[in-house]
Formats: sequence, C-alpha cells, structure tokens
Amino acid sequence: MSAHARMRLEASASDQPSVELSVILPCLNEAETLQICIAKAHETMRAANICGEVIVADNGSTDGSQRIALECGARLVNVKQKGYGSALRGGIAAARGKYVVMGDADASYDFSHIPRFLTELRVGSDLVMGNRFLGGIARGAMPRLHRYLGNPVLTWLGRLFFNAPCRDFYCGLRGFKKDSYEKMGLRTSGMEFASEMVVKAALLGMQVSEVPTTLSPDGRSRPPHLRTWRDGWRGLRFLLLYSPRWLFLYPGILLMLAGTVMTGWLITGPKQVGSVTFDVDTLVYAAISILLGFQAITIALFAKVFAISQGLHPADTKVEKFFSYANLETGLLAGALIFLAGLGLSVFAVASWRAHHFGQLNTGQMLRLTMPAAVSMTLGFQISLASFFLSLLRIKRE
Repeated sequence: MSAHARMRLEASASDQPSVELSVILPCLNEAETLQICIAKAHETMRAANICGEVIVADNGSTDGSQRIALECGARLVNVKQKGYGSALRGGIAAARGKYVVMGDADASYDFSHIPRFLTELRVGSDLVMGNRFLGGIARGAMPRLHRYLGNPVLTWLGRLFFNAPCRDFYCGLRGFKKDSYEKMGLRTSGMEFASEMVVKAALLGMQVSEVPTTLSPDGRSRPPHLRTWRDGWRGLRFLLLYSPRWLFLYPGILLMLAGTVMTGWLITGPKQVGSVTFDVDTLVYAAISILLGFQAITIALFAKVFAISQGLHPADTKVEKFFSYANLETGLLAGALIFLAGLGLSVFAVASWRAHHFGQLNTGQMLRLTMPAAVSMTLGFQISLASFFLSLLRIKRE
C-alpha cells in the first residue's frame, strides 16, 4: 500500500465516530424475537443520539438467527463454547464500545430503557443493574416460584454474603463499563455468569447502582432455556462456593464455640437440667464438635487462599495481615504446644491407671481426662498439617 493510500485510510478511520455503547444479545435459536430486540435497540440509540452498535453473540443457533442478525444490521459474533456466560463473554470481547448493555434476545426486556443505564454509567457507575421489581413485572412474565421465592432468597443471600447493593440479582438487563468488566476477570460459562458479575463488582469495591426496568412475557413459542431447580441450585451453589466465610468459617466457629463451652461445662462432672442429666456421652459429641469446627475453619482458609491465588477473589488485606503472624513456623509451634498439652494429659491418665495397678477405673472420670487429651493431640496435629498446606498454597502467590 502506498503512503498516500495509507494516509487516506487513516484519515477516513479517524473521521468515523467512536462507538460509545455496545448492546450485546446472547442468542441461541431466537429467530422469533431477535428482530424485535435488534430493531428496538437501534431505534432507542438513534432517538437518544447514542453512537452505538448491536452485537448478536450466537451460541450455535440452528433456526436462522444468524441471518436475521445480519439482515437487521447487527454485528454477528459466533461463539463455539456453549453456555449463556460463554456467549456473553464472546460478545463482550468483540464490543467496541466504552460501555456495554446486555439483555436477553427473547423480547422480555424493554430496550427503550437503555438510556437509563447509560446515564448512570456516564456519571461513574461501574455496573448498573436493572430492577424488575421496581419497574414492574407483567402478569405471566415470571413464574411465581421465581418471583416470590427463588429470586428474593438468592438476592438476599447475595446481599448478605457479599454486601452487594442490588435488589434484583438476576436481572438480565444490565450495563457496565467495559474496562471495569475486564478487571472483574469473570470465569464462569453458564447461568452463573450473571451472579459472578455482581459478586466480583462487590468484592472489588466497584460502584454499583440500579435503575428500574420492566419484564414482559417472552415472545417465544418454545420453553425458555432456564430450568428452575437446576439453575436455582447452580445459583445457590455458586454463592456458597464464592463465600468461604458463610459456607465454612462461620459454621466452623459456631461448632468450635459450642463444643468448647459444652466441654468446659461437663469437664468437672455430670450436669443436670431439669430431669435431664448430661454426662460423658454429651462430652464425646462436644469433643467431636470442636474437631469438626476446626476442620471447617481450616477449609475456609484453604478456600480463601486458593480463590485469591487463582484470581477468583481479589487480594484481601485482612488475609495478608493474618498470614503475617500465622506463618508456617508459628503454626508448627502452636500445633506442637497443643499436642504436648494433650500428651501431658494422656501421661497423667496413664499414671492414674498405673496407680490403680492397671485395673478397673471409673469410666466417667477417666473420659474427662482422656477426651480433652485426645482432642488436644488431634488439634495439634491438624494445626501442623494445615500450616504446611497453607504454606504450599501460598508458594505460587509469593
């Protein structure tokens, strides 16, 4: 190419207005409604004087959706990897806009609300969620089980676990800055993609806002891709797995605390509450509760360190501060001291047995020595093993 031709090409490219907004429509056999969605998005952007584009991220349609997308003036991106999240990730990767609005291609969302999202993005929001409960849900648009149980419960858990400000966690119409999306580093390929976006934005301290939007019955004659129980469980599972605190740490602390209190209460002798007597049988369960609780707490630490090392969670200053004190050496020292305390109690128990010429002993009295001894020795050993494993997990990060 000559220098003159290259200059003309660069000049014509510089004359083209930059794309401000990309509208992404994930698509899998949406021929019945795709044209409506594309037309509405184009019409809205023209009316609001928004320089934008519509991208159809096709996930292997067999009903001619690809042809419809091209005929309607949308950019077509073929995404081979299956899944709702995969389709969106492929479409977002191809987006040229500074901002992105994504919405389902089933005509259930009102794309005339695009300016609401863009307004919030322009003033600084990283993620703008639609709220269907604020805007209005048409009759028959959302199954009653989703509307009154599934969505409210999962949204409440998301707000509780991650302090996310959203009140409609699963609204499919949402907008975000493309550079903020890239910082999130989303990994999921299925329906969990929607949850992961909100969770990552909350964990990273991004500015999240919401605007009212509506939900209408979708225009397809076939059943939706969403499966109530399967996808509901996947959503709950994702929230739990992304929150080691609520899945492991808090239950572990509760178990250890309950076991320790019960052990301290029963160690001096049987206790009676009303007509019920608590003795060494209860002490056994209290000891098991301590051990199970400790295991849950260590798994919480393992999960947190692993999630940070793999980029699933952002770096946490509290975790770093904890490990500045709780390193391998201090863990081994603590484990050894606790193990030796248990060993000392065991030696004392054997000495007591020897004093009785290794004969018959009072089972209740001896269990009050041997049970704490066994728990201490087990905890000491577990602390040492956990210290080694945590150090192994942190090698890659360091």
